[in-house]
Amino acid sequence: MLRYPMTTGRNFDEVLRVLDSIQLTAKHQLATPVNWKPGDDVIISGSVPDDEARKKYPGGWKAPKPYLRSVPQPGRQCTGMGAT
Repeated sequence: MLRYPMTTGRNFDEVLRVLDSIQLTAKHQLATPVNWKPGDDVIISGSVPDDEARKKYPGGWKAPKPYLRSVPQPGRQCTGMGAT
């Protein structure tokens, strides 16, 4: 998944953040933006049409661009540093 040379230190918080993102995006058809942290807004995947997005996110979304739709992170079901 992530490769570091043996001489490079590891940032364990980053590993947990990546795992949270992978679990979230696999379950909800979302993407996480750069520097995302658990609990931050997420992006509805471009492969999800608006009609389907309306069913999944009835509260709507913010769309600064037509192709960029953000919503609050659904549920806090991830198991890394974002677990509740």
